[in-house]
Amino acid sequence: QVQLVESGGGLVQEGGSLRLSCAASGRTSRSYVMVWFRQAPGKEREFVAVISRNYGSTLYADSVKGRFTISRDNTTENTMYLQMNSLKPEDTAVYYCAVSDFPYIRSALSYYNTWGQGAQVTVSS
Repeated sequence: QVQLVESGGGLVQEGGSLRLSCAASGRTSRSYVMVWFRQAPGKEREFVAVISRNYGSTLYADSVKGRFTISRDNTTENTMYLQMNSLKPEDTAVYYCAVSDFPYIRSALSYYNTWGQGAQVTVSS
């Protein structure tokens, strides 16, 4: 069983930056792929970015490409980060990290089987 804990959320003004962290513990040897999703009030959970374990392959949603950067701790590969720059009010959401037992990067919600509790990000205009 893998446990995930997000941290780093908060309130920031439009144009500002935040960095989210997701720490994985437990049976992490099969946590091949780590991903960020987000869910705004009244909306479905949507894909943000994903990173693979071994080669650092990444994929981003078009809405965050060029502003957000996903990365993974080089030492343990059990901590993932999301550097968010040039934040916009529409980035306001609860951000969730998740992992998959499968080695391919995917943006589908159903691909991921373990989720964190979420971190609130609020961007004021």
